[in-house]
Amino acid sequence: MFASFYQCYLQLGRKFTLLDGLPALAIRLYLVPVFWMAGTSKLNHFDSTVAWFGNADWGLGLPFPWLMAALASATEALGAILLLLGFGTRLISIPLAITMFVAALTVHWQNGWQAIADASAPFANASVFAATEKLERARDILQTHGNYEWLTESGNFVVLNNGIEFSATYFILCLALLVMGGGRYVSLDYYTAKYVKN
Repeated sequence: MFASFYQCYLQLGRKFTLLDGLPALAIRLYLVPVFWMAGTSKLNHFDSTVAWFGNADWGLGLPFPWLMAALASATEALGAILLLLGFGTRLISIPLAITMFVAALTVHWQNGWQAIADASAPFANASVFAATEKLERARDILQTHGNYEWLTESGNFVVLNNGIEFSATYFILCLALLVMGGGRYVSLDYYTAKYVKN
């Protein structure tokens, strides 16, 4: 019984082999706007980015802030382009993963896991519970003095917690691309490898 079930399982896996490039494509296309917006935002406000990277009082306090800002900006913007094309996917996934790891540790770590403050979530911490009070106060103000229905017609009013959730997710997706590559049939990596073999 188990052996026949397992044989069916293996056959199903073989049928999906032709589609094995699609998950890599989906991950790449998911990450493209994330890294493009992050990189170009840093480049468009480069002086502010350098100041934020270097200032220990209100920023990250990193050494060599100009170099660090240039590397992070270029990695994210160029990374978005390479991911879109599926070219050098494994190679660019390494500095992108490092960038997300550094962001998680230096920018988001002290805020815990959650990117959006939700006191009912399983990983809610003290900053999330503090944000809940701010959220209720903001709702009261908006309901009293603003058009609350108009403001929330597209979704709930939220307060960001700025935790590591998003940077950790992007880090994990970069690791997946490091292993999977750009994807069969759907990346320049695939066609370049075929050309080089011939």
